[in-house]
Amino acid sequence: MTTKPLHNFHIPVMGLAYTIDSPIRVAQYGISSVISIIDDEILEKMKNFYNKKFNLDYLGISSKTEDYRAKRITAYLDMVDDIVNEKFESFKQEISKNTEALKDFMMMLPNTSDLKESLQHFMGQKDNWGINIRNFLESNLRPGSIDVNIMTKVDKDNYKKDEQLPVMYNDAHASLRGFANSKLSSSMVLSAGLNPRLYSYIEEFDDFFPDQNGLLKKKIILKVSDFRSAMIQGNFLAKKGLWVSEYRIESGLNCGGHAFATEGLLLGPIMEEFKQKKNELIRSAHSLMISALEQKGKNLVSQPLEMKITVQGGVGTSEEHEFLLSNYEVDSVGWGSPFLLVPEATSVDTETRNLLLHSGEQDFYLSNLSPLGVPFNTVKGTSNEVLKQQKESLGKFGSSCPKKLLALSKEFSPKGTCTASKKYQDIKLKELYSMEETFSQEEFTQRKTEITDKACLCVGLVNAAYIEQNIEIKGEKQGVVICPGPNIAFFDKESSLSEMVRHIYGSNNILSENNRPHMFINELKMYVDYLKKEISDTSARITHSQTKKWNTFKKNLFDGIEYYHHLFRNSSYFKNEGETIHLQLEEYKLDLTAIEIPQIEK
Repeated sequence: MTTKPLHNFHIPVMGLAYTIDSPIRVAQYGISSVISIIDDEILEKMKNFYNKKFNLDYLGISSKTEDYRAKRITAYLDMVDDIVNEKFESFKQEISKNTEALKDFMMMLPNTSDLKESLQHFMGQKDNWGINIRNFLESNLRPGSIDVNIMTKVDKDNYKKDEQLPVMYNDAHASLRGFANSKLSSSMVLSAGLNPRLYSYIEEFDDFFPDQNGLLKKKIILKVSDFRSAMIQGNFLAKKGLWVSEYRIESGLNCGGHAFATEGLLLGPIMEEFKQKKNELIRSAHSLMISALEQKGKNLVSQPLEMKITVQGGVGTSEEHEFLLSNYEVDSVGWGSPFLLVPEATSVDTETRNLLLHSGEQDFYLSNLSPLGVPFNTVKGTSNEVLKQQKESLGKFGSSCPKKLLALSKEFSPKGTCTASKKYQDIKLKELYSMEETFSQEEFTQRKTEITDKACLCVGLVNAAYIEQNIEIKGEKQGVVICPGPNIAFFDKESSLSEMVRHIYGSNNILSENNRPHMFINELKMYVDYLKKEISDTSARITHSQTKKWNTFKKNLFDGIEYYHHLFRNSSYFKNEGETIHLQLEEYKLDLTAIEIPQIEK
């Protein structure tokens, strides 16, 4: 038997800290998950927390230490690996001695699992049962992967006093180095697009190149939203001798966190293109990679390395899960936001989890909270929102900006300023008030909101983990920011890990009867609404490039609707929903037809 991944789902990164310790919680069951490694401060605090909890001997790393960011990240990841391996060994011992524990574990496996079939065979044995199953588990069971995520845009220059440090000390560069120097054999997920300097820095570390057996100790995963982006980024890396082991396609809008909308390209047609052109992606990258490896004098690989295609964003039922695996031949499906309601899997404080449980579809929205200037999915009523409103009622705007991870605006300082900071907002508001008479009241209010909407994500996205583990939070009180995808609106129960996994595989259902639309229909609605809003929000003079962009967007949506009509007519899945889906497609087609693209002003 091969030791392929135990599960055909994974838990993607969520925020800065919602999956900060997910591998410690779920990896022993073979479930892979992703840790954000951009914030060294919370990694250091979580390391100290688990150091004490499990009586380990990892030393603290001061911010005065040379290269402390990278060293903190390496130490945390090494510690997580130690804990996961210890928990995994204990888990194997337990299920090789306790048949009830073994049965519970088997219930969490997909019915298509070779491991599940073999374990069922062992259940009928009597002689030397414990020894035989222990030997079998040693050869065939592996923990889930401890993967990491780096958002490529979060790569701020750093300074020592007034002297700019070399590029290798930039935030994302230090994060990459921290992972590269760790003992993990896992994957690094790069999200938010191509960062040439960062991608080039990967060449500095041997673990990303094939060893003499053609194996990669550390792999690269690219999170992408369309095929063109995958080809460009994959070839960029291949020219450096680096292989992309997985393309993780994410819905542009039906996802958690930052939403990078496509030009109206819907998830179904995007997945179809990856399915049809995967071999083209492999051939192109392999030929470029071989040339680069020869030039560098690195180990060569005669055949292309494994390349996986995975997908995430808005999946909510076992039928949708199975359909994505079957129809698009993907290797794994990401289930993110629903796991925020699973205390065993993610780090969420009780107040915030209750907010998610009791929020309806209308409460989840695409906001302007992010200092990156990218639409950001969140929910109404967070503690951060409440505290922010209280401050603003007193005429106080902006955050003290203690971490400066998103201090990327060079508008007022070469060192960078965060647009959510008090410093930045004070300057922008002063500018706005000086021009108040030139705006209508409505326009003035809109411009003020655009400035003050921004929230401190660096603090807000980690506070839930601190609150859950009762770790002291220092500095200005900021509350919690959370970034679920809109799909979480249809989940209204706290679940155990076993219940959620069995829901994914279809042996359990945790969804209420609430007429949840198909994930593709839900995404289509979001894109139609997005186009309407983008047109209505445009107050400046309309340009040729804008009309061209909107017309392309509209055409791509029409093409996507026709693709879905054909897809659902010819699929063996969703037969019970078929008529409803076709009616909904026609409804959005009419809605789209009614959208008028503004003409260029002469």
